[in-house]
Amino acid sequence: MQRLPGVGPKSAQRLALHILKRPEAEVEALAQALVDAKKQIGLCSVCFHLSAEPVCEICRNPNRDNQTICVVADSRDVIALEKTREYKGKYHVLGGVISPMDGIGPEQLNLQPLVRRVGQQKPQEVILAISPSIEGETTTLYIGQLLKPFTKVTRIAFGLPVGGDLEYADEVTLARALEGRRELD
Repeated sequence: MQRLPGVGPKSAQRLALHILKRPEAEVEALAQALVDAKKQIGLCSVCFHLSAEPVCEICRNPNRDNQTICVVADSRDVIALEKTREYKGKYHVLGGVISPMDGIGPEQLNLQPLVRRVGQQKPQEVILAISPSIEGETTTLYIGQLLKPFTKVTRIAFGLPVGGDLEYADEVTLARALEGRRELD
């Protein structure tokens, strides 16, 4: 259990003990559900988001804006953006970020399919929605240089969380909030 992301030793112990207390049929059903999910879920052949079909629901949806592609590092980012119900375009999941320390270069990411897709579909805008870590910044700059000759490339704004206090924000976050400011509507 501790191998799961975000699960520390105490949580792993609680989960294991909880599972051991459950009826055997319930535990078997959970195990089978995990095996079934692993077998049935793959990657969309267009955007590389998780999907039980060859092409995911978002890519198949004719009501989505084909002129905008939002590039994210991971399927979790797609899920987070979809929860906002604000973005109506398509996605492209890189499968990670450039991280030389971890042996991840551009060739390990879904970058060539993105370049082909932009070349074929000619979207009006590619939005880079990649976390602002060192690796994320490197990836953002790399993709920006790749795609700028072909289309408009933008990135999401970064700044203060709603409900956050200025005094507790770090300098980089405050600087980004100032850079990303916009006129009041």
